[in-house]
Amino acid sequence: MFDRVAPVYDAMNRLMTAGLDQGWRRAAARAIVRPGDRVLDLCCGTGDLALAGREAGGDVTAVDFSARMLERARSKSSEIVWLEADALHLPLVDASFDAVTIGFGLRNVAGAEQGLAEMRRVLTSGGRVAVLDVTRPRGLLALFYKVWFDALIPAVGKLLPGGAAFTYLPASVRRFPSPHSLAKLMDEAGFEQIRWRLFAGGIVALHTAVAR
Repeated sequence: MFDRVAPVYDAMNRLMTAGLDQGWRRAAARAIVRPGDRVLDLCCGTGDLALAGREAGGDVTAVDFSARMLERARSKSSEIVWLEADALHLPLVDASFDAVTIGFGLRNVAGAEQGLAEMRRVLTSGGRVAVLDVTRPRGLLALFYKVWFDALIPAVGKLLPGGAAFTYLPASVRRFPSPHSLAKLMDEAGFEQIRWRLFAGGIVALHTAVAR
């Protein structure tokens, strides 16, 4: 599915977020990346969050299991190490990174708990993590969100080559933990100083934490 959607991934991201997604990625990178950090970007897709980590001064390794996504990512930078691998079974040694980022990817792995455990494993003690993902707002935005993500985006996706995979988006968001529940999973995985902030009225959440 991710190989099929790769050609329209960037265009759909811009459409779904009205162009705001790049700013969210830069905010995630700035929140945890320090100049000179060894940074791992998981589920990197076409590489935009990895690029933000590089712009923040990190020495970035970016991982995805979709070869087609990585083809597009590699065309954006030769300064990043692009690695085809499974985020749940990383071919990386323990405590080898200072920071880990993941943008709109944790809800796509088979188990969020195992994904967080792998992040903790490859982080040094005191290393930092940023998890950026879609969540479900409450209040006045809830109806707009339901129409936009559950109906309009899948419909538009079907008009683009490979875009029918975006019919998967609403279901993936419904399964994903709430910000509070995700924070609890992060605590159980070995993180502390867990904080989150919401963007776009609560449609997107950025969690940051420190490895114990």
